[in-house]
Amino acid sequence: MHYLIGDLQGCDDAFARLLAEIGFSPSRDRLHVLGDLVNRGPQSLAVLRRLRALGDAATALLGNHDLHLLAVAHGVRREHRTDTLHEILDAPDRDAWIDHVRRLPLAATAHGWLLVHAGVAPAWDAAQTLALAAEVEAMLRGPRLGAFLQVMYGNEPARWRDDLEGADRWRFVINVLTRIRFVDRDGTLDFKVKEGAAAAPPGLVPWFDAPGRRSAGTPIAFGHWSTLGLVDRPDLLALDTGCVWGGRLTAVRVDGGRREIVQVPCPRAAVPG
Repeated sequence: MHYLIGDLQGCDDAFARLLAEIGFSPSRDRLHVLGDLVNRGPQSLAVLRRLRALGDAATALLGNHDLHLLAVAHGVRREHRTDTLHEILDAPDRDAWIDHVRRLPLAATAHGWLLVHAGVAPAWDAAQTLALAAEVEAMLRGPRLGAFLQVMYGNEPARWRDDLEGADRWRFVINVLTRIRFVDRDGTLDFKVKEGAAAAPPGLVPWFDAPGRRSAGTPIAFGHWSTLGLVDRPDLLALDTGCVWGGRLTAVRVDGGRREIVQVPCPRAAVPG
């Protein structure tokens, strides 16, 4: 059985309860976590350990908080006051964990679903999404990681062009796959609005409702957007249900023509900051 699961963000107790609730068996089942494994919750290192202990039965994507961990570990960013990364950064085997995180993918497929942390640019189809993710993954796994992290942050360029090169190209891909929520009618990214879909100002739409989206018809699952909450459409699953904020942790079974949603409640582990 294949299960997709939303943002963990260091909530290992909830993760353990969810696995127990679905009766997860590493010898039988497969788990696909949609990124943001760490930060803001109290047990980031425990989450990484639990996932690694599951071996080939579990895969995970990179989210924006996981990239933030890499940036902090390499001295590119300072820890925020709301960060809870110290257990990883202070661990005696920290280098091994940082190396493990840098090798996680930005996009993947599982049982007919395209998996991303945040979303897909309206101009991309599934094949282009995976190809562009692979370009950036090569940078993250290569010898120039520190230099790459130096140019990873920023909101520009805000619109895709096929001729984007270098840092602009990589930054746009990172922003789409790990940060996107709203776009305007021509696909320009907006990073100001973080509320749910109903709060969109005039002219903005959720990326998945963008007119002419080339990935329409491809089943896509994503997390990242806790204020959006659970979205359960035939070809769209939004699975960040705000566990770290006191919401729920959500898993969805997607194999065998079934759509089975399992949730566990979570104590609030973070405050806005």
